[in-house]
Amino acid sequence: MELAKYLDQVRKSNPLVHHITNYVTVNDCANACLAIGASPVMSDAIDEVGDMAAISSALVLNIGTLNVSKVESMIEAGRSANAHHIPVVFDPVGCGATSFRNRMAEEIMNHVHMSVIRGNMSEVLSLGGVHLHTKGVDAGETVNLEEAAKLASKLSQTWNAVVVISGKVDIITDGNKKVFIHNGCPEMPLITGSGCMCTTLIGAFCGASPKDPFGSSVAAMAAMGLSGERAWKAYEKQGLGHFHMGILDELGHMTGEILAKGARYEEH
Repeated sequence: MELAKYLDQVRKSNPLVHHITNYVTVNDCANACLAIGASPVMSDAIDEVGDMAAISSALVLNIGTLNVSKVESMIEAGRSANAHHIPVVFDPVGCGATSFRNRMAEEIMNHVHMSVIRGNMSEVLSLGGVHLHTKGVDAGETVNLEEAAKLASKLSQTWNAVVVISGKVDIITDGNKKVFIHNGCPEMPLITGSGCMCTTLIGAFCGASPKDPFGSSVAAMAAMGLSGERAWKAYEKQGLGHFHMGILDELGHMTGEILAKGARYEEH
């Protein structure tokens, strides 16, 4: 795949990415969006989310800090995005952890068609009715890569959406094609927001290339993983705080050439 073209298109078009996200990582997501070359807007008031989604290039929905009023805003914004043919990216944070979270995620899915769904393995499979042990918003039990890829492909076909499962190896599928990405480093889960930033980047790339959510998702996940690798190499001795900020630095310094040379992935 020619991943560089997706990044180049983000930098060229500067897509507006509307987020309804959680208050723990909202700053990380906004800065990641800016660093990669997009423009973030963080708006969740139900009085304006429909209008905001309509003028945006992509909509990102993240249920990390969940309440009923936020879900209502997500549905309102999602319906508007669907009506205006704007890609919607859904991050079912913590799905599988509580019955309330499961019900709200299902409610959103029932009302909004998603272009891309991204989460860790337990979140995505729980959303699809395959329940694993979930530890808060972290992945619990795991299944092997091939089994997970098969399940992800089935869910992709059911939802008519690209499915992204992030982990040691990231899985991206549109129900037919599959890509395994081997970028990243073991320290990425040790900082808050690494998963949410992945979802933001997918939103940015989909906003720039709305007709290709699969390729956009592959490029976004490779860019995030590669930025993590490069940041840890640069800041390992300083610790996790520097590493966290270093990811933003690397996203900002990312070029098509760096991405093309550094991305490690398998196409199936």
